Amino acid sequence: MGGVEKVKRQRDQGRLTVRERIDRLVDANSFHEMGAIAGVGEYDEQGELKHLTPANCVFGRGRIDGRTVVVVGDDFTVRGGSADASIKAKPLMAEEMAHDFRLPIIRIIEGSGGGGSVKTIETKGAANLPGGIGGNRAYLYTTANMARVPVIGLGLGSVAGLGAARLAASHYSIMTRDSAMFVAGPPVVKRLGQDLSKQALGGADIQTRAGGVDDAVDTEEEAFARARRFLSYLPQSVYELPPTLPCDDDPERVEEALMTAVPRSRRQVYKMRPIIESVVDKGSFFEVNGNFGRPMITGLARLQGRAVLVLASDPFHYGGSWTAEACQKVVRWVDFAETFHLPVVYLMDCPGFMIGLEAEKSATIRHGVRAMAAVNQSTVPWCTVIVRNSFGVAGVVHQPADRYSMRYAWPSAYWGSLPLEGGIEAAYRAEIDAAEDSVAKTKEIEDRLNKLRSPLRSAEKFWVEEIIDPRRTRALLCEFACLAEPLRTPGLATNMSIRP
Repeated sequence: MGGVEKVKRQRDQGRLTVRERIDRLVDANSFHEMGAIAGVGEYDEQGELKHLTPANCVFGRGRIDGRTVVVVGDDFTVRGGSADASIKAKPLMAEEMAHDFRLPIIRIIEGSGGGGSVKTIETKGAANLPGGIGGNRAYLYTTANMARVPVIGLGLGSVAGLGAARLAASHYSIMTRDSAMFVAGPPVVKRLGQDLSKQALGGADIQTRAGGVDDAVDTEEEAFARARRFLSYLPQSVYELPPTLPCDDDPERVEEALMTAVPRSRRQVYKMRPIIESVVDKGSFFEVNGNFGRPMITGLARLQGRAVLVLASDPFHYGGSWTAEACQKVVRWVDFAETFHLPVVYLMDCPGFMIGLEAEKSATIRHGVRAMAAVNQSTVPWCTVIVRNSFGVAGVVHQPADRYSMRYAWPSAYWGSLPLEGGIEAAYRAEIDAAEDSVAKTKEIEDRLNKLRSPLRSAEKFWVEEIIDPRRTRALLCEFACLAEPLRTPGLATNMSIRP
């Protein structure tokens, strides 16, 4: 690598070397390195090798839980991972191997991730034109593989420029909390008058809240474990189906706590994650992107061993209302489910789009109709459980509009064009103003309408297919997963997830 001193410096900073990282990521003794002696050699007058500066990219094939994957990693001990010290064909070849052999690829990124350095001008004798002749091919695969194979990015240090792009261009990205990611680092942005540390500019809290990176963990070992687990829910490529694993969790398992999970008072919030854990296979829920678009919970889970994508409302954040970020989150993960043939389970409690000045400034409605388009364009099997609220245009987006999907409602369900609390004053203004006691009149109208809005009344008119005992939810979802299994079709999806 970069020599004894550089390797020692890497370890003294609490970071593993690239080969140590790969060894801990893949199954023991399974890594087959490609191009191990690639680099820049210096030779004497007799043509004998005097010194070799190795390429600062390590890649090859390995196995994770017995499945072959491509792993490509930056060697920060050689020129901080910048391109002028590397053989640029190596990261491109890794992407090509993943693409053409339909293998998942895991990128271990530190530094500029094969990107440039201002020293490149001097070492090459000219300035590089970004994407110049032949250069676009590497950028093509940076995103093209997302429509073909699972792509995972690990940010394990300071990640900038092309490295940041490669980390973001993944289906799942992780960074350690002492790492940072940015388009340009502190020395560059200081010229804009922003004197910031690496953490203040692009630390884990900033990037996970902005959605630039999906998850943050304390240690590199945790990052490797999460990468392995994420991959376990996915097929090798879009031409295969996600694996079904043995399951000893009874599909008819009943959780009594579900009967009281939703408070009778609609003003009271409740925790959705315990509900998710109660209905999926025990221990199988794997949440992703948890710090971004928080009114929506997204993750992977299993139902009788079958992988599904879970969408769920979180009433602790704006009552589950869809913000602009929540809409972006829906788009991304519905696209992801479509790409890898994952049935979707949606546990819904959505009182509508977020309202107010900030919601208008963030163009929530535009992001909302984009989420509607993503759901309507999806072809994977879909099952919705209306846990509580379903209102307005955002309430419409609880299932694809042009095909049959399964839909159930709990007795706690409550729906309409808009909540009564906000609509009575507008719809019955004249009647309320004419009453001697406007407060009592409003309460009378609300009580009358509440009786009419009962989910059982909707079921009578077949506006909802079935009102279920909440304790039956797991059994019905497991049945859905079994029915959905033969409907999943391997091959290029109609709505391929090429968007990072």
